[in-house]
Amino acid sequence: MSASDPDEERNVDPHVARGFGEEWSTFRQDEGHLSDQQRRKIFEDYFRIFPWYMLPADGGTGIDIGCGTGRWAMLVAPRVAHLHLLDASAAALAVARQNLKTASNVTFHGNSVADIPLPAASLDFAYSLGVLHHVPDTRAAIAAIAEKLKPGAPFLVYLYYALDNRPSWYRAVWRMSNAARLIVSRLPHVLRFAISQCIAVLVYWPLARSARLLSWIGGSPSGLPLAYYADKSFYVMRTDAYDRLCTRLEKRFTRDEIEAMLQQAGFVDVRFSERVPFWCAVGIKAQAK
Repeated sequence: MSASDPDEERNVDPHVARGFGEEWSTFRQDEGHLSDQQRRKIFEDYFRIFPWYMLPADGGTGIDIGCGTGRWAMLVAPRVAHLHLLDASAAALAVARQNLKTASNVTFHGNSVADIPLPAASLDFAYSLGVLHHVPDTRAAIAAIAEKLKPGAPFLVYLYYALDNRPSWYRAVWRMSNAARLIVSRLPHVLRFAISQCIAVLVYWPLARSARLLSWIGGSPSGLPLAYYADKSFYVMRTDAYDRLCTRLEKRFTRDEIEAMLQQAGFVDVRFSERVPFWCAVGIKAQAK
């Protein structure tokens, strides 16, 4: 993209936005497909380090950056005064509207992270899970979010990790899967869907259930690929297989790189979850000097 390209100025890749619209229109993450128990379990995987105690007594006003289907907003909205949901994909936002149709304290914005339509220093919290590694400039995206937060407000972010805490053989396996992604992500949606679902059946499910079996017999499956899915439903595996293989733009960051980006954007007291998924981090917007 050229320097004058409006998509570059909005910090969004149009292929990625369109792809996520197709993904979330297919995997709607509604109650008919994702059980409340499973949703809450995955939610806790990401939010276990979020400092709820730092929010105002009524929960305050926050924003879900790259809300997708609104699957996390479904659990956050009941705990806060108001929640903004932002996504660059109109198709994804339509699904989120449906999933949160009974919520009266939410507002939807069809904008990119570079164009958050809210005043500076107006938000009590923000979170962005699995999104900012899919934008052209992750560093700028984090800075744009920081601008909208009040001093002392927490920001929870999940970015794909560079496997910096994994052995070399694990990284080699990832390189093979990434080579497949570079090919599959450029195919038409119908082919992307078919291939990803085959991978869910032939790779995700066997490895996940092997990890579960190992856990049952007293072993530790944590070092195995896809062990995270040992206790997850097949619907989650199908969704994540599509997500993993079918997105054109994907970046990965080390823990140190994530911490540096947060600090450069004005966040302090950065801390990380020591459990999968990696890397989840939370930072606090620094007080004004």
